[in-house]
Amino acid sequence: MENVIPKSVNRLISLDVMRGLIMILLAGESCLVYERLKDTHPGGIADKLISEFFHHPWHGLHLWDLVQPAFMLMAGSAMYISYYSKTQKGITWSQNFKHIAIRALKLFLLGTGLHCIYAGKMVWELWNVLTQLSFTTIIAYLIINKSFWFQVGFSALLLIITEILYRTILVPGFNQPFVEYHNFGAYFDTIVMGKINSDGWVAINIIPTAAHTIWGVLSGKLLISSRPAKTKITYLIVAGLIGLTLGFGLDITNITPIIKRISTSSFALASGGWVLLMMTFLYWLVDVKKINKYAWICTVVGMNSIFIYLFFETVGSQWFNGATGIFVKGAFSVFNIQGHVVAVFSALFTLFLEWLLCYWLSRNKVFIKI
Repeated sequence: MENVIPKSVNRLISLDVMRGLIMILLAGESCLVYERLKDTHPGGIADKLISEFFHHPWHGLHLWDLVQPAFMLMAGSAMYISYYSKTQKGITWSQNFKHIAIRALKLFLLGTGLHCIYAGKMVWELWNVLTQLSFTTIIAYLIINKSFWFQVGFSALLLIITEILYRTILVPGFNQPFVEYHNFGAYFDTIVMGKINSDGWVAINIIPTAAHTIWGVLSGKLLISSRPAKTKITYLIVAGLIGLTLGFGLDITNITPIIKRISTSSFALASGGWVLLMMTFLYWLVDVKKINKYAWICTVVGMNSIFIYLFFETVGSQWFNGATGIFVKGAFSVFNIQGHVVAVFSALFTLFLEWLLCYWLSRNKVFIKI
């Protein structure tokens, strides 16, 4: 079913809120907020709640496993909205492709560069989310003008290809499709990078997670269409429920386990379903019901998402976290307060300062894009 093309595009505040919320959560991880909370060992339900802010060890799904799919899906929506706005100004698909290709190259270089910073030396690693996004952006853009059913079918084909690769390419040592370090994804990494990721991540995730970016394109197209808000919400809810049903169905029936680290087809479907429902809720709350008085708390971060990501992954983790901790611990020591409470407060205060940086940039209309 095709969307009705809008006469004009109004900014989706909900998309900015969602992007900002995801970046705040990611910044929280970089500032060690969740690690410090975990160190307090509160016990009971609190322990289980905190564990949701860490990736599932292997077979299963935590809240934190939805962050990258959300990032990919939002990127697809933003790309379509930007592309549509440009077509209204007379810019063609071919003319815009140059911009997309250059941006993808920048994302690739930034992603691979971050791994060098993590390692403290030059390395060749393709596991960073920005590197993955550079590929999924190109894939989604190549079919951005195709019909709804073509794009849905193509995304399904990507998941089928993933299944075929894992189930049919079985070589000694890498002949267990869904076992950590012994699957096709790990084998592919030994060929391309000469190494295996110690946490089980694989570069070939670019294939299944490209489906998330494609679904983001379709969601963006729907959300800026002239269809009634109720219709948009209904379509998104149905799509989300289909994703959840298929994803968890494949897992429960023992056909394909939900594994985030190798982005199995069941994971792509289940996580995509949850993210679509999250997007629907925020669209209903922020853009339809106009409950957006405090949306700025998230949007100031979302408007500089790539910048703040690069900041907390480099300057933040390598210097800013520790520098802030020095002063926080010093202040608490005056009152003879030490231990986990100080560590938690230090992490939260660092997160606040990074948010404050985004707020300052926004107030001064400084938007750093690539």
